Amino acid sequence: LYIYPRFSALLAGLLLLVLSAASSAEVLKIVVDDAIHPITDEYIGRAIAEAERSKAQALLIEINTPGGLLESTRDIIEKILASPVPVIIYVTPSGSRAASAGFFILESADVAAMAPGTNTGAAHPVSLGGGKMDDTMKEKIENDSAALMRSVVGKRGRNVEVAETAVRQSKSFTDQEALSQKLIDYVAPSENELFKQLQGKQVKRFNGETATLNLVGQSVRPFDMTLKQHILAYLLDPNVAFILLAVGALALYAEFNHPGAVVPGTVGVVFILLAVFALNLLPTRFAAVVLIFASFILFALEAKFATHGVLAIGGIVTLTLGGLLLVDAPIPEMRVHLLTALAVSIPLGIITVFLMSIALKARANKVVTGIQGLIGEVGLTQSTLSPQGKVFVHGELWDAISSTNLPAGQPVVVRQVDGLRLTVDPTPQAQQTTPVI
Repeated sequence: LYIYPRFSALLAGLLLLVLSAASSAEVLKIVVDDAIHPITDEYIGRAIAEAERSKAQALLIEINTPGGLLESTRDIIEKILASPVPVIIYVTPSGSRAASAGFFILESADVAAMAPGTNTGAAHPVSLGGGKMDDTMKEKIENDSAALMRSVVGKRGRNVEVAETAVRQSKSFTDQEALSQKLIDYVAPSENELFKQLQGKQVKRFNGETATLNLVGQSVRPFDMTLKQHILAYLLDPNVAFILLAVGALALYAEFNHPGAVVPGTVGVVFILLAVFALNLLPTRFAAVVLIFASFILFALEAKFATHGVLAIGGIVTLTLGGLLLVDAPIPEMRVHLLTALAVSIPLGIITVFLMSIALKARANKVVTGIQGLIGEVGLTQSTLSPQGKVFVHGELWDAISSTNLPAGQPVVVRQVDGLRLTVDPTPQAQQTTPVI
């Protein structure tokens, strides 16, 4: 009679324990330590979806970025503003920055925080490639970026006027300057300290709702990129994309000069496809691709005409310029570095000219095997050619025919091969010393 009440109490206790564990939601955490590009956008979008699925209390994004592509930045901001889970952007560790595009992303967060010794700002739009824009286009892009900043910062209750100066005047701010001018909400030396400052605080969401954050003591679950995203993020490094494109072109070049080698052709196709995939996601100047392939034409001409390095140097210069101009990005971190361009162009030029020289010499050499290898060989007549007879050439006895009668023992040179019969002529020396019969 007393078993059932005890069992019911035990069941109720287990149920309360399960409900307590379920209510103890975790904090999902990701780290963005790179330029902002399409893979960053995909990664943050996937993290927001996972935070919603797991009913996380918040999504913590630790960021350190020099900036990046405006289109990807807009997509990330759109995802953060629509997130059903509060998003905390935390610029960390000390020495990090959220510059340019990173400043836009920081201001879009439900909670914006920085570690001591970090900085943010410098969000003035830059033309792709860093070149000078005409005044009208510059004004359009600047006004568009400033409007985006106002729309985000105003709804978050932060300082619109100061935030706009980062866009129009490229102003940057230290962590304390950003805090005192109400561009961010907290300065915290560590993740745990940030959670303590947030404990019990109400956060106003972008849609007007409020959420209370109780993150102290909650488990923090790291959420990493997938293998695919890791690979794509690596390929989206412009330096890697340039190396893949250049090495792939060299491999195809080697395959064309040695048909049937298979391995260079396979490597070349794979590398070029990977480079094309990466460049498709980056702002690419296709005129630079033409420069890269034109450099290989100059290398081939150098090997053919032997201009004592003039065309080879031209090819190296063209390949270097093609690399430097390949990715038309707004920040230096997303362009091919000069050191990379030179490190690829100089060795590649030397190797290509060397391989092409070998191929051209091989094609120019006389064939020494098979039937065609007999042409030009010198032999001796074994019988009188009147005009037919036998000659000894290349260690073998052949039927031969001559345009003139020749005695036995006469040196002859092979002019033509017709099946198993040779057409021969007396050697120039024999013509001078042997009387005509």
